[in-house]
Amino acid sequence: MDKLLKGIMKYRCTVKEQMVKQFLDVRDNPTPKAVFFTCIDSRMIPTRFTQTNVGDMFIVRNAGNVIPHSQHFMDELTTNEPAALELGCVVNDIRHIIVCGHSDCKAINLLYQLQDQEFSSQTSYEELRDNRRISPLRAWLSTHALSSLEKFQQLEITDYSKPLIFQAETPLRKFVAYIDPENKFTNEDKLSQINTLQQLQNIASYGFLKKRLEKHELHIHALWFDIYTGDIYLFSRGAKKFVLIDEDNVMKLLQEIEKYYS
Repeated sequence: MDKLLKGIMKYRCTVKEQMVKQFLDVRDNPTPKAVFFTCIDSRMIPTRFTQTNVGDMFIVRNAGNVIPHSQHFMDELTTNEPAALELGCVVNDIRHIIVCGHSDCKAINLLYQLQDQEFSSQTSYEELRDNRRISPLRAWLSTHALSSLEKFQQLEITDYSKPLIFQAETPLRKFVAYIDPENKFTNEDKLSQINTLQQLQNIASYGFLKKRLEKHELHIHALWFDIYTGDIYLFSRGAKKFVLIDEDNVMKLLQEIEKYYS
């Protein structure tokens, strides 16, 4: 609290006046351009690494940047993620949804550990589903992120060399993904990248987004942030992998997005 209160005092002296002006500029006509899903990890500061400003994005955060599949809709009728999708994309007509995963994600590291029988036997999946009070985090992951883990296990069987197939905007549209083909990252980070892509499939499962997705009025994207290098990757459907966003690639990535959604 000492650090927090001192930070607020610094804010009052340095940026408060400028920020209030920005609030006033967007007060009557905010035009956010994206709904941005990311992890609650304290190292993830999306407005800083995207250099976005007041009014630019809706930001939704949870453990592991997970968006529950609509098959859980009866359970999840009042949960945050589908409500945020409706508020952002239906009520406010936002046209872009971005899911941003990251390296060394503690939630995804735990999901990876759940493969270990000795570790997971401390609390079975059945117990987690039946009694969420045992571990809300494990229950959250075992309910909503097992599909990511299953895809990782598919990749593992092929010695990480074969592509994975994900559903895109509609059940008839698919995209191919090679996960870390240069083998730069740990297995947990490979799982994190898979989990990020899996959320695009989960987003597309919601009926209230169906027409917008079919008409290309709504676009879904995957980013992945390496917290130890500061590098940010965008999943390219053309390249079929996460591509580093840098001076050499940024124009090609923008052209690909424009072409794909035109």
